[in-house]
Amino acid sequence: MKTLQMQSCVHENGTVECALVEVEVSQPGVGEVLVEIDAAPINPSDLGLMFGAADLSTAREAERDKQPAIVFDLPPPAMRAMAPRVGHWLPVGNEGSGRVIAVGEGPEAQALMGQRVGMFGGEMYTGYRCLPAAQCMAFPDAISAEQAASCFVNPMTALGFLETRDIEGQKAIVHTAAASNLGQMLLRLCQADGIPLVNIVRSEEQVALLSSMGADWVLNSQSEGFMKQLVEALVATGATIAFDAIGGGRLVNRILTAMELAAAQTGPWSRYGSEEAKQAYIYGQLDLGATELTRGYGWVWSVSGWLLTPFMKRAGPERVARMRERVMREIDTTFESRYSSRISLQEAMTSHAAEEYGARKTGCKTLLSISGSSA
Repeated sequence: MKTLQMQSCVHENGTVECALVEVEVSQPGVGEVLVEIDAAPINPSDLGLMFGAADLSTAREAERDKQPAIVFDLPPPAMRAMAPRVGHWLPVGNEGSGRVIAVGEGPEAQALMGQRVGMFGGEMYTGYRCLPAAQCMAFPDAISAEQAASCFVNPMTALGFLETRDIEGQKAIVHTAAASNLGQMLLRLCQADGIPLVNIVRSEEQVALLSSMGADWVLNSQSEGFMKQLVEALVATGATIAFDAIGGGRLVNRILTAMELAAAQTGPWSRYGSEEAKQAYIYGQLDLGATELTRGYGWVWSVSGWLLTPFMKRAGPERVARMRERVMREIDTTFESRYSSRISLQEAMTSHAAEEYGARKTGCKTLLSISGSSA
């Protein structure tokens, strides 16, 4: 049996191409299941593989082996960064959901026969996916395919932020791009667990949205009083750990500066700055520009990247198992995802659709409705 699979490739001529490619469907081996995929969300991490830093305004429709494709130009800096990918066709899609239609040997796999599952592990923008049963979460039929499709990336990331805070002995969290699907999940989690959360957004509409959800601290980074409000929030919450989805620009710098100013109000003065450890994790790149740091926040600070998969290895199997169990219990409440549009694999290969779902706008999330797309 063959199926269509979305793949991405960077070409030597300075373009990146996404295309639907015909591939053979593998049959499940020991401990594996075969899933007919119903739905898969388009997350920012998926867009990074699909288009990278391509100029979305250059989108043009094409055809490869009689299947739809879409091509974008890569600016020279982006082309240099993506040079290792030249000539390599890579399957796209971090997570999805579907129905198990065949299983291999082994009790874990066989227990999933006929079950609706959410899945992670890549290669999800396709009609059928063979993968280890351990990479599946089983859901009752009362949970829709749409709900199960976003069971991993955002829910496990939000929980990962809380677990990172716990591991590092921190009091409260600062989160940017906080009106996103992930940001709203994190807010609900922090409210449920009694963890102070400082939400940073970029518009008054987003302030109103999170305030309506009961958020205690929602700050607009574009307002004139932002830094003063941020320092006040940090003094009140004691937050010294931040998770940043923006990446480029000076927002991380402003957060660390505010943390230092807050520490100066509550601790002893030192010519070397406060002894309060300040940590900023960058986990997204909504701004593809350089991260600008002025280093005006003493000497006890750190900026580093945060990625879910390495975190799970660091956290260990018992902690990760607890995280997964909570996602399965609360997939239609705490971890509910909302989609602004739904399109097919074929529709995703149109320039208009790509410009829409590729824009990385807060509050805009596209779901691919797949339902076993065959070749």
